[in-house]
Amino acid sequence: MAELSNVITSDSAILSGTPVFVGTRVPVRILMEFLIAGDNLSEFLDSYPSVSREQAVAALEVAGERLLNGSNAA
Repeated sequence: MAELSNVITSDSAILSGTPVFVGTRVPVRILMEFLIAGDNLSEFLDSYPSVSREQAVAALEVAGERLLNGSNAA
């Protein structure tokens, strides 16, 4: 699995510290919102081409791992 720091970053100079995909200004929450709305990963990637498939999958893996392990630490 990818290192979280290679996938997601939070910087007060970028969207007031909102967690975004590294190298973009795309908030990670947008991916979750797409999936919750019933859209698939390809639709998200088509809408946000600056996010790579690898970044999106790694973010989902991290989220899943944290949910399964009961961790809420960032």
